Amino acid sequence: MALFLLLVLSSLIFPSSFAYWPSSPGYWPSSKFSSMSFYKGFRNLWGPQHQRDEQNALTIWLDSSSGSGFKSVKPFRSGYFGASIKLQPGYTAGVITAFYLSNNEAHPGRHDEVDIEFLGTTFGKPYTLQTNVYIRGSGDGTIIGREMKFHLWFDPTKDFHHYAILWSPKELIFLVDDVPIRRYPRKSAATFPLRPMWVYGSIWDASSWATEDGKYKADYRYQPFVARYTDFKACGCTAYAPAWCRPVSVSPFHSGGLSRQQYWAMRWVQSHHLVYDYCRDQKRDHFLTPECY
Repeated sequence: MALFLLLVLSSLIFPSSFAYWPSSPGYWPSSKFSSMSFYKGFRNLWGPQHQRDEQNALTIWLDSSSGSGFKSVKPFRSGYFGASIKLQPGYTAGVITAFYLSNNEAHPGRHDEVDIEFLGTTFGKPYTLQTNVYIRGSGDGTIIGREMKFHLWFDPTKDFHHYAILWSPKELIFLVDDVPIRRYPRKSAATFPLRPMWVYGSIWDASSWATEDGKYKADYRYQPFVARYTDFKACGCTAYAPAWCRPVSVSPFHSGGLSRQQYWAMRWVQSHHLVYDYCRDQKRDHFLTPECY
């Protein structure tokens, strides 16, 4: 009995990292956009033998022979892009599971990219969710990333959770289960993606940098490394849409931005779960990232 009381008291004093949840954002944009089946909006890009569509979910995996990736059929110039994703538990160091926007095939060597990436981990440590923005080649050659990294307030291996990117002409907003975690406003044309992009997903070996700056590598004794995607959403203005196509919003306001309630939910996440912000990194040359000023 004494041991039980001690455990209860310990849980109150030292709560789990998953014990605290953000306040309600008061608005749920994922419910405003229709879901689609994988084959309605996407196609395999590489590693077709490591991709399987079953039970309304797409499974992709990495082993020592290959990973896998997929791509949207259409390019977009703005929109809401989301998917519910479930990650693999256990040792996944060196492995990247990604959902992102890019035009790297249309503009090789000078592409734009907007990332949601899950950085694999070791036993007993949480996944890191990395958001990143590359502008006109800042992801090519000399890398100029705009990373913000988070430890989530839940275990992303236990169930599906919805991850999304809102891309409008004036802002990028990253969301997790409809909670905004990052807003990247357009401060200038030089620091914002403006050319059409496609939607991608992938799983691949990034052992050189993914886990603690490459300290831990992918260990194929634990293969295959599996990721599952479902509830795909890609809604907005395609690259072929007329000029009057109106950008979508993830707030109650058609003009975009965030409501006060959404803003405070985002602030809570950044106060409690943000583990890296490139603008606060004193080792970075912020002359190359003027949006930080």
